[in-house]
Amino acid sequence: MGFEGADPGTVRPGGRTARVRAAVLRAAGDALAEHGFAHLDLADVARRAEVGKTTVYRRWGTVTGLVADLLLDMAEQSLPRTETGSLLGDLKANARLVQRTLANPRQGALFKAVIAAATCEAKTAEALHRFYDIRVEAWAPCVQQAVDRGELPEGTDVHEVVRAVSAPLYYRLLTTGDRLDEAAADRAAEAAAAAARAGAYVRIKSSR
Repeated sequence: MGFEGADPGTVRPGGRTARVRAAVLRAAGDALAEHGFAHLDLADVARRAEVGKTTVYRRWGTVTGLVADLLLDMAEQSLPRTETGSLLGDLKANARLVQRTLANPRQGALFKAVIAAATCEAKTAEALHRFYDIRVEAWAPCVQQAVDRGELPEGTDVHEVVRAVSAPLYYRLLTTGDRLDEAAADRAAEAAAAAARAGAYVRIKSSR
């Protein structure tokens, strides 16, 4: 579910409203990466973005509202999927996109902060789920094309295959601290592809 792209809030069309949103989201991302969700403060974000506090409070209202908009912005700015013509090639492209994002010091810290907040803050969890739904949906056609080509069995849950690619990389980020390099990304893609070919992700129809 690759999502590498421009830093949050940096690519926006003209207009004062767009520029303010970009500046605020960039500042929010910086604050999250530096200090985590627990210390995220709208007044501090406004100061960093060099905009009025009332503007930030009026538009976003709460820290969770700001984080939700940040995640939406990140999903919108993420790079489009890569189609190589083969399942493994597509999954490796996805895995390397995830790897580059999580290995980036700023982006990796930002995702750690948001994921940690999502474990105890329902609105942040909802926003994070929406973010990943958007990214998984964006890459699912690559897996569906593999089904259509006969590379994967009929009935394969294409979304589960995409999720399986990034899961080992997040595990490294959040638990082991092992190096997140291209070799790790390629292994994750190869494992997901092998499992998918073996039918591990075929949806089981209910007998009822």
